[in-house]
Amino acid sequence: MPVRGGKTAAENASCQLLRGEIIVNSDSSVRLHPAAIRLLVDAMADPSVGVASTRDVSIVGGAAVANATEAGYVDYEMRVRRLETLTGGIVGASGSGYAIRANLHRIPVPADLSRDFSAALTARTHGYAAVSADGALCYVPRTTSLRAEYRRKVRTISRGAETLIHNRHLLDPTRYGVFAWKLLSHKVCRWLVPVSALVGAVGLALLAPTHPWASVLLAAAGLGAIVAGAGALWPSARPMPRVLSVLTFAAAANVAVIHALGRVVLGHEDHLWEPTRRAATTVGG
Repeated sequence: MPVRGGKTAAENASCQLLRGEIIVNSDSSVRLHPAAIRLLVDAMADPSVGVASTRDVSIVGGAAVANATEAGYVDYEMRVRRLETLTGGIVGASGSGYAIRANLHRIPVPADLSRDFSAALTARTHGYAAVSADGALCYVPRTTSLRAEYRRKVRTISRGAETLIHNRHLLDPTRYGVFAWKLLSHKVCRWLVPVSALVGAVGLALLAPTHPWASVLLAAAGLGAIVAGAGALWPSARPMPRVLSVLTFAAAANVAVIHALGRVVLGHEDHLWEPTRRAATTVGG
């Protein structure tokens, strides 16, 4: 590329050079299991499948992930995708590794949107399903830096929200049935959790003077916020207690959603991805 335009712009420019019927995309920082590509291609043997996604496994430094909370969340996401596959298809592919039919991949995606999220949406728009190939393992390095992961989440969520707005026609249940419900529940409702929590906190504050139970809930929420703040300041060289890790991760993830949605509403200019630097992935199999 003569001028740096970001990952999606580079993928759009490369489309005219691609050969074959199936395109496999992978991040440069990950390590695919030796059988992963074959399993992704096998999933495409079904003519109704347009996209096949890997199953992500979180690692740090080639070993089991130190951040058990992050790993648990990723595992939860993979279980959701497994269930979505059984009920007709997933609503988003892993950016770290997925396969897509060439005719779908050649459809241009605006450069400031997420192509991996768009892949599943484009597939459904054109009558194909996107699935999770459960055995196609993709080892994804995770940084132990909370600040770096926070920046990544803000970036990912803001691009995801903009991508969904661009494909908002898929939220119409009269046209897309169960897929529209999955998209609403998996993406929109998840992003609305911290927004509703803010509204709930205001409601508790208004009720607290006259309702003791509201005071107790508000105090508990405040204590949780203090503990999460302590976790954010925890020295990276020291192992973090599990309870503190869970609270800190939950708080950071939800604050990141609010931050990201604020960027979408107010507008932002930094559409080029500044990657989080991570250690090389050495896991094989």
